[in-house]
Amino acid sequence: MRKKIIAANWKMNMSCAEAAAYLEILFRELGQDEEVEVVIIPPFTAISKVSELVSHSQQVKVGAQNMYFEKAGAFTGEVSAAMLRELFVRYVVLGHSERRAIFGESDETVNKKTRAAHEAVLKPIVCIGETLTEREAGKVEEVLERQIRGSLAGLGAKEMTETVLAYEPVWAIGTGRTASPAQAQEAHAFIRKTIAAVWDAPTAEKVRIQYGGSVKPENTASLMSQPDIDGALVGGASLDPRAFAQIVQHSAGK
Repeated sequence: MRKKIIAANWKMNMSCAEAAAYLEILFRELGQDEEVEVVIIPPFTAISKVSELVSHSQQVKVGAQNMYFEKAGAFTGEVSAAMLRELFVRYVVLGHSERRAIFGESDETVNKKTRAAHEAVLKPIVCIGETLTEREAGKVEEVLERQIRGSLAGLGAKEMTETVLAYEPVWAIGTGRTASPAQAQEAHAFIRKTIAAVWDAPTAEKVRIQYGGSVKPENTASLMSQPDIDGALVGGASLDPRAFAQIVQHSAGK
């Protein structure tokens, strides 16, 4: 059984004080339930505070929203995997659609970051997904396969099982539009099939694949009931600790 993983991507939101207030509410709402793995992904400035506040929890881990693939050097504005490890970060989001679209990240760049993350024993959450134009052109599978092969090139089977994939239909991110459970399941099943073809079937069965794209409490249960959906990468709804707690609870079937 693949353990569900629900991640809160705060994006460029939340000060340290806001993060502290958020986590106080979240822990109260979640209680002691540890059926679902929870990852809080704050902006870089709040990582240290969040790490301190979740250090007592077995359920809640800390993630980062990005990292660079070099270990050190003249890369103004970037952070390395080692810097994240020093702050007790366990997961790092790579290749988010906003990074790809706004900052021009390619599959090759994402691949370099993914391999650097594994070298530093960080677990990457690698994002893939098609735009509305690509979906309407019938290119969903073509895009997903290209991104999987490009972003994950060179990874061994063990590294793959320690990689989380996040399927983000770009047209559903922050738009209020959500892929139907059937659409999401179809894409997730194709992703798993592709992993089996590139690596092997046992590896594909172990890889956790999240759905990301306007996830909210109201649609969580129907999405999480699909056989190949193993969690969610939550954006806007994760900024409300009570809503995010509900998403976690609904993912556990509550």
